Amino acid sequence: QVQLVESGGGLVQAGGSLRLSCAASGRTFSSNVMGWFRQAPGKERTFVAAISWSGSSTDIADSVKGRFTISRDNAKNTVYLQMNSLKPEDTAVYYCAAKYGRSWYQPRYDYAYWGQGTQVTVSS
Repeated sequence: QVQLVESGGGLVQAGGSLRLSCAASGRTFSSNVMGWFRQAPGKERTFVAAISWSGSSTDIADSVKGRFTISRDNAKNTVYLQMNSLKPEDTAVYYCAAKYGRSWYQPRYDYAYWGQGTQVTVSS
């Protein structure tokens, strides 16, 4: 079992930056592929970014590529989402998620563990 707790959300003006953190506990964090997803009001949850267990591979959604960066610190059991040049359309609840194991196969799908989410609101 993996427990995930997100933090770092808030209200920011368009063009601003935020860094989300996800603290993991439970099973060995370094064994899991980690991801970030988001869900805007009235919309389905969508993939944002994923990172391999070692941090050597990442996958970023086209909608945020060049603006968002995912990273992890296995010594701190924490994964981060650095969000720059934020736009009003980035407004959503952001969720951290963990997959079973280290496989990098289909990093946008099949996440087993989820956090409760953190709200990000970008004003125009």
